[in-house]
Formats: sequence, structure tokens, C-alpha cells
Amino acid sequence: MSDALPPYIVPHSQEPILVLHEDEHLLLVRKPDLLLSVPGRHPLNKDCLITRLQRDYPSASIVHRLDLDTSGIMIIPLTRECHAHISRQFQQRRVEKTYTAVVWGEPARDSGEIDLPIACDWDNRPRQLICHERGKQALTRYQVLERRGDRSRLELSPVTGRSHQLRIHMRELGHPILGCDMYAHPEALAMADRLMLHATRIGFEHPATGTWLRGESLPDF
Repeated sequence: MSDALPPYIVPHSQEPILVLHEDEHLLLVRKPDLLLSVPGRHPLNKDCLITRLQRDYPSASIVHRLDLDTSGIMIIPLTRECHAHISRQFQQRRVEKTYTAVVWGEPARDSGEIDLPIACDWDNRPRQLICHERGKQALTRYQVLERRGDRSRLELSPVTGRSHQLRIHMRELGHPILGCDMYAHPEALAMADRLMLHATRIGFEHPATGTWLRGESLPDF
């Protein structure tokens, strides 16, 4: 009998959630890969980052998400006022986000921008696609950190926050993220046993103090 989970049941990482910063208003935490940010629809997909955190922080809430396969730093508000303030910062694109990715091959340029509109692929949800007719504007900046022949390490800075933006933009650049089961070609998919994408740094205005708060969570790949 196969040990594979049914397609509607997601894996549940048992790796702990690390609290990187804590005050009376918010947390900065490190989400492991293979852990949902919020509960899924199926009863067996209720285990997630926010459910686990609420055991110790009952007022914790979600103001942004990372994909199941993506690890890294997240902001967790602990009050309604904090949630509303940070939500406005995301809407106004004032939150600075930086990701680390390992991609297939070597980009021709050391840095650049990918400005391609993204829309839902309704026939293949939750996949997204590039669509100039109905897509929403999406902008990603990238910088090559290291080149290793068949792969490269990149710093990715999404200006917008579309679903699967970094994955699909890197595919369109011709350098899909290793281990990506949605957008990578078979060779790139087989080169890693997880999605090689990690939310490394985040910066925003602290809702209570007005000072700029920066958090960092280095990848383990």
C-alpha cells in the first residue's frame, strides 16, 4: 500500500515554529516549509502556523501568508489595532520583503526586474499564469548572489504580492526555482527535495512605536 497522502491532504511539518521577536503588539516568527499558514478546508488540514501559535498566543492573527512549501519570516499581530495598521502597510506596499531562492541555471544579468501581469488559471487552480488581458500587475526585482553552473542563488524582492508571484516570474525568466512542483520543468524539480524559496527579511513600521522594525531569518539551504 502506498504511503502517499490523498491529493487533498497536505503534509504536516513537525518542525517547530521559531519566535524571532516578541512584544505586546506582535511576533516575528519563522515558518517551516510544509506547514500551512492558515487552516485548509479539509478537516485533516486544520494543523497550521496560526493554529499552533494560538495555543500560546490566543490573540494571534494572520495578516499575510507564505505558501505551504515556502519557509521563512512572518509578521503575526497580537492586537486588532496592530493587525489593521500592518494590513494597511501591505496594501500601500510599504512592507519590504526579501526572499532567498535557488534557481535552475545562471541568469544572463546580475540583477533586473520582471514586470509581468499574473492571473488565476481557473482550469488548473491553484496555479497562476501570465495574462496581459486580465492579469494584475506584478513586479519582482532580483539580484544574483552566487553562480554555480547548473544553479544560482538569488535575492528576490517582490514589489507586489500576487499569489505564486516569485515562482511564476522566475519560470518566465527561464530560471525556475528548484523543487517547485507547479512551475519548474522536470530537471529543476528533481534537483531539490523541497521548494528552494525562503522569506529571509522583512521590514515595516512598528504600529505602536512608529520605528522601523527589521527581522531576519536566514535559510538553511
